[in-house]
Amino acid sequence: MFHSIEECTNFIFQLRAGKYKGKPLEAVRIIMNEFGNPHQKVKFIHYAGSNGKGSTLNATKEILMIHGLKVAAFTSPHLERVNERITINNEQITDEQFVTYANQVAEMIEKHLNGLYPSFFEVVMLIAFLHFANSDVDVALIETGIGGRVDSTNMITPAVSIITTISLEHTEILGDTYEKIAYEKAGIIKPNVPAVVGVKNEEALHVIKQKAKSCQADLYILGNEFQIQSISKTSPQVFNYQCKGKEINGIQLAMEGEHQVENAALAITASLLFDSTISEDTVYKALAKAKWEGRFERMNKQIIIDGAHNSEGTRALIRTLHDVEPNKRYKFIYAALQDKDHQNSIAMMDEVADKISFTEIPLPRAAKAEHLASQSKCENIVVDGDWEGLIEREIDKLNEDELLVITGSLYFIAEVRKFLQTII
Repeated sequence: MFHSIEECTNFIFQLRAGKYKGKPLEAVRIIMNEFGNPHQKVKFIHYAGSNGKGSTLNATKEILMIHGLKVAAFTSPHLERVNERITINNEQITDEQFVTYANQVAEMIEKHLNGLYPSFFEVVMLIAFLHFANSDVDVALIETGIGGRVDSTNMITPAVSIITTISLEHTEILGDTYEKIAYEKAGIIKPNVPAVVGVKNEEALHVIKQKAKSCQADLYILGNEFQIQSISKTSPQVFNYQCKGKEINGIQLAMEGEHQVENAALAITASLLFDSTISEDTVYKALAKAKWEGRFERMNKQIIIDGAHNSEGTRALIRTLHDVEPNKRYKFIYAALQDKDHQNSIAMMDEVADKISFTEIPLPRAAKAEHLASQSKCENIVVDGDWEGLIEREIDKLNEDELLVITGSLYFIAEVRKFLQTII
């Protein structure tokens, strides 16, 4: 039995892979069934995609909250505390609540799974679902972990499904082509449940369309059923939105980057599908304030952190830099996990960087700094495994015309964000 949040999290953090080796979703279904399937009384919106899940979910959350709904959210990864993953109207689950639900889940696992724990992600998801079901929420926004089809979150039947983007990531799990990855992500599409899609790759879109057709699910594809127009390069950026005759013009967006306009459009579409009475004024107010930490986040006027954890994210990061800071010189610090598309990301940084410093984080899946650096053709390269010391030294050497852009794994960005808050 857990007596404190520290004792609880120390234990569940060891469950990265999980000891239960049954069929996909089997463990979470067994446990929720023993609780009486309380999640079945909750309305859900489900998010999958390689990039943009968090930003799209956050924008949806702001819209629905300003509309007056009680909105739960399950997201990952966390930046500082595991409690961040489980919120209701932006209020994190308390330590006491987390421990209470964790003990209930642990008891069920001991009884019904013979003490063979599922993964960390699955345990935290079970805690989230119990919390939401007991809190009388109007809707819960749920982000997948990896993929979709056999992700533990796919035990839900949502009111709306969202697939943001698809890129080549987690290829050892999801497959090594756009079609294979799309097949996994499209697994969240359910019979007669509308799906909102921001995917542009044609091979991936074909798979998604086939899945939607087989499920008789209405598809809302960015650029077809809904559009964004007249994007300004101002700060804040402004855009117009259209969907099947409905227009919302002059929307101001707190987030920077054209990809965030696309995420916002996905969020508007999903919100209106969930509740068609949402007003234009609600959309204006929500998107003018919606921000997602660790995504093109300015820590000061010369330091930007961004969890661009794959090549699509890196492309969006560089495009945003060119749009909002075209006259600066860019110095990158990069750390990543082994299962990402490093080569393409590094090649894109090579094209625009004055300097790239490669480092690493103390995680089993972390890529070695030397390995990352070996893929770069930048003329000015630093390899340093001490990421904290590296950041301090690079900050000290910054000139007025330079930006320090710290990017890569979201796990890296989470640690960097905490560190920067102590030194700047």
